[in-house]
Amino acid sequence: MLLFAGHERSLTQIKYNNDGDLIFSASKDHVINVWYSHNGERLGTYNGHNGSVWTVDMDCMLFSPFTTFIEPTFLTLLLLIAQSKFLVSGAADNQMRLWSVENGKCLHTWEFPTAIKRVAFSADDKKVVCITEQRMGHQCMIRVFNINREDGGKQTKEPAYSFSPIGSKATVVAFSIVPNHIVTGHESGKVSIFNYKTSDEVQSNERAHGEVVTDIQFSKDRTYFITSSKDKSARIHDTRTLMVLKTFTTDTPLNSAAFAPNKPYVLLGGGQAAMDVTTTSLRQGKFDTRFWHKVFEEEIGRVKGHFGPINTIAIHPKGKGFSSGGEDGFVRVHQFDESYFRSRVFGDIEDQIIE
Repeated sequence: MLLFAGHERSLTQIKYNNDGDLIFSASKDHVINVWYSHNGERLGTYNGHNGSVWTVDMDCMLFSPFTTFIEPTFLTLLLLIAQSKFLVSGAADNQMRLWSVENGKCLHTWEFPTAIKRVAFSADDKKVVCITEQRMGHQCMIRVFNINREDGGKQTKEPAYSFSPIGSKATVVAFSIVPNHIVTGHESGKVSIFNYKTSDEVQSNERAHGEVVTDIQFSKDRTYFITSSKDKSARIHDTRTLMVLKTFTTDTPLNSAAFAPNKPYVLLGGGQAAMDVTTTSLRQGKFDTRFWHKVFEEEIGRVKGHFGPINTIAIHPKGKGFSSGGEDGFVRVHQFDESYFRSRVFGDIEDQIIE
């Protein structure tokens, strides 16, 4: 286990790049850090925000280093390389920023009336969606921007599409596998699908959760996704219909949920509210990362370590381990050992379950 201690305040979101060799961490200390995942060395920081950084995401463009020299073939397509070029962040200073992953330079800044609570790249990395907070007379807004990938410093100031969701404000958002669709989670516990071009609410599940939706993460093929909530549950939903496929009910408010690649598990993290932590013991606070079987809906294990609520969980893209960021200001990185990959909690039937 590696412990990253480069933040002075609580973590808000953690992301791996596509190769899994880098970890990006956002925090309330206004700083975004990038780390080597294998040894915990801090590679650099992205400085510029003047408020808590609530959210980060990075692109994942595929290219072949050989196509400029030889005619593209099936072999060269197999040698495609995934490279993160841009990082996008949103913060309490009412700014969304686009950064160069390579050198940490801020390429463009968008200004808004209120804080940015969530950002996400589209699957083709040509668009970014963001949620701005409902505050000071301003409505919660969802905005979609086209990203100029040729020149990161030349971005359009105005969004290509924007709308305010009717009713409960949105708290999390991500692009769907369906063209022109985004999936949102809301303060009321609702989960919805919107067509961002027309602003129409295509699908809605008003009772997806009983309280605020705190996280949304997709499966590798994006045909289903998982949400976590303060109602102490996480649920897997079908991307097209929003049908609840699986439910994982815990005994603590949840802040994050993620799928484990190559294994039929989901990881859940949360804990008692931070304001009550000082009067609560580590055991009572329930600050564990919980492993659940995503098919049989049974808890199969826990990993301890944090001294406060877990705010964010990210899984290595190749399933080699996971990272968690907590209210205690630490990033804890765990590498799975051989026993994890050999384990068959429910016997040989697990071999028939494919991610």
